[in-house]
Amino acid sequence: MVLKQQLHQKQVQKLILAPALQQAIKLLPLTNLELIEIIDAELSQNPMLEVEEESVEKKTEGSEEEGADKEGAEKGKEIKKEMEEDVLDDSQVRDEDQEIEAYFQQYFDEGFRSLSYEKRESIALENIVSKSQSLWDHLNWQANLTFFDEKDKTIAQYIIGNINEDGYLIASFEEIARAMDASVERVGQVQDKIKKFDPVGVGSLSVQEALLTQMEYFEIKDEITHKIVSEYIHLLEKSDFTQVAKVLGISLEEVKPHIEVIKDLDPTPGRKYSQEKTSYVVPDIIVAKEGDDLKITLNDEGLPRLRVNNFYKKLLAQASKENPEAYRYLKDKMKKAFWFLRSLDQRDRTIFKVAQYIVDKQKDFIEKGMEYIKPLTLIELAQEIGVHESTVGRVVANKYIMTPRGVFSLKYFFHKSLSGDFGEEISSLRVKERIKKLVENEDRKNPLSDIEIEDILARENFRIARRTVAKYRKQLKIPPSHLRKRKYWVEEA
Repeated sequence: MVLKQQLHQKQVQKLILAPALQQAIKLLPLTNLELIEIIDAELSQNPMLEVEEESVEKKTEGSEEEGADKEGAEKGKEIKKEMEEDVLDDSQVRDEDQEIEAYFQQYFDEGFRSLSYEKRESIALENIVSKSQSLWDHLNWQANLTFFDEKDKTIAQYIIGNINEDGYLIASFEEIARAMDASVERVGQVQDKIKKFDPVGVGSLSVQEALLTQMEYFEIKDEITHKIVSEYIHLLEKSDFTQVAKVLGISLEEVKPHIEVIKDLDPTPGRKYSQEKTSYVVPDIIVAKEGDDLKITLNDEGLPRLRVNNFYKKLLAQASKENPEAYRYLKDKMKKAFWFLRSLDQRDRTIFKVAQYIVDKQKDFIEKGMEYIKPLTLIELAQEIGVHESTVGRVVANKYIMTPRGVFSLKYFFHKSLSGDFGEEISSLRVKERIKKLVENEDRKNPLSDIEIEDILARENFRIARRTVAKYRKQLKIPPSHLRKRKYWVEEA
């Protein structure tokens, strides 16, 4: 058998994403802020697009102003007449241009509004809050006031640089000593001074060291409390207060005041200077109650209103006779402008369809509460509105909806369904809410176990396994029954 290279030609069918389709897919998952950046970039690259500013015409009295208005109107008529004369006759327009213009005729309409636009005042400088001081800035400021020896100051800065957000030192003394070319003892002395900085306990190697440092700094000389922290910290982590009382040889009631002292200490001293900030959500969809109906509107506040530039549209008609190269360039930009406007419009339509179906499906939940929420999947919604599942996934990404019941992520409404005794579908969110209420109303002396919760749910037509109950309980951050019972004993002791 002889091996040789050959050329073969064959015809196959496969899906190719056209540039226009790629652009439409790219716009779907974008938030309003991200969409503004894309629009600005498109405006800077395509002269065929422009932002239409809202203008308010005011009528004024006076003969001079009326004369000026008449003169402006006459000039406007002359300009319009000149434009009409410059426009090519239908016989001169190419077939391809006719097809494009007919397809995108709505975008030539002066009344077309792809996006709304609202003039906004600039942000007042007094409303801009300065950046808060970080933990490391605060510690370095104290180190400069504490250490006067340059070597110690350098070691202190290295230690501070290896402290995490919780306030703990993540590097060992040996590593710091090798990096700083210093003795382990000297590093320990510097670290011991840093632990007395504000917040107290920062720079410790463990929770135990941080708590003991705080007890020493605040002069807590209780021997039992000190012994609990120094020897039985592992029992505290498990909230096993009964075992703590047993190893100390005292009653649970006598342990309680020592536990309260420990609770007043800070196990994560660095969190005091955490840089975490509250995130404010701007809803993409707004649902308002109007009579018995729910009205859906897309929140396009701040988005510019786009239109095709009339000057370049006129220039395109002229260039077809005078400058073929300019005609090809402008024609290409016109196509891209149309496709961009169409992509924006298609994005709004798809988001509206998704929101409409969700609101129709969850109308009872919006009006009555969690007991009426219904299960929903991406596949179900995609089939109902006639799009692919991946398209729905892009739409719900990073999108929020504001309803009379609150602001929710669109992903919140997509969850699994459970089957009841009579074949009906039950939302997993509804089951979680029921588990949460059962725990809140349980007898704290005898908290409900996962098996008991399973039995109660089964009697209420929620057929789920014990492991599912445990999974939902963990997602709700509810501790198991034995830990809830220990917590009650300590509080009541």
